[in-house]
Amino acid sequence: MSWTEITILVDKAKTGDREAFGELVVRFQGSVYAMALARVRDPIEAQELAQEVFVHAMRKLPQLRDARCFAGWLRRMCARMAINRMTRKGPIFGTEPEMLDGFEGDFRTPDELLVLAEEKAGLHAGLRKLKDLDRSTLEAFYLRGRSLKQMAREFETPVGTIKRRLHVARARLKDVLEGREPGTGAESMAIQKELKDKKRTKQLALAV
Repeated sequence: MSWTEITILVDKAKTGDREAFGELVVRFQGSVYAMALARVRDPIEAQELAQEVFVHAMRKLPQLRDARCFAGWLRRMCARMAINRMTRKGPIFGTEPEMLDGFEGDFRTPDELLVLAEEKAGLHAGLRKLKDLDRSTLEAFYLRGRSLKQMAREFETPVGTIKRRLHVARARLKDVLEGREPGTGAESMAIQKELKDKKRTKQLALAV
């Protein structure tokens, strides 16, 4: 999808076109999730944050003056909402995301650029510690913005298997970001047990 097409979708979405906004969500969900994950360091919280960002963006989109600034506006919204989310869990008080909704462009302070660079470096370092299949699955979906159907074609694998791989890979990445070996955390162990149980049930069904 070209930036011209994205601008057209933004203009349509600003008028209340839900289908156009849905296309924008598909295009940007991977990058928003990746940024959210780099900040909150928890796959489940990152998913919740990404959903909140898009809900907030849909409500505030008419305030965006220049459709060409949508990507930067969305990134800043995600950053501020992540800060706000973490603020509720600690003593530091942050800026409400609504305060920056009206600002377009891609300006960041040196401190913000440094924090963003550190977060990206930490995320990519975590990805490098994963096995090739886990890393390529996460990168395709969250960094390159591939849909499940596109990944199914590229990996020559059913959509259901892609979903399962993402589920497992997210848990392993969480382990790495929290300083554990991939697959050794409680969530990873639970997923592995669930998959083994499903496999055993399927084997028993085939044996009957």
